[in-house]
Amino acid sequence: QELKYQDKIDGVQNANTVSDVNILQDNNALTIMLPSELKGTAITGAAWFYCVTDAHKDRRFTLQVNQNGEYIINKQQLVKGNMQLKLTWQADNKNYYTEKQISIN
Repeated sequence: QELKYQDKIDGVQNANTVSDVNILQDNNALTIMLPSELKGTAITGAAWFYCVTDAHKDRRFTLQVNQNGEYIINKQQLVKGNMQLKLTWQADNKNYYTEKQISIN
């Protein structure tokens, strides 16, 4: 348990060394834009949409990042409302972690 917590701390520290993750939405999709410094790098990871009030609304996705460093999710796969996005990814043998409050509309 302590090791996982240390991984999270290290991931946050690594995420603080690159530009911020951006989230864009339109009517059909939600796009997670990873830091531009990592564009062209092999990236693996997961996006977890966590609903504090209802675990049935939680959704977890394996990142499949395109050549622009973006992961696009069809909004039909998500539940509308306020979510906490917990994003973990690995690039160049480093772990990254960030959390974002988002409202899915």
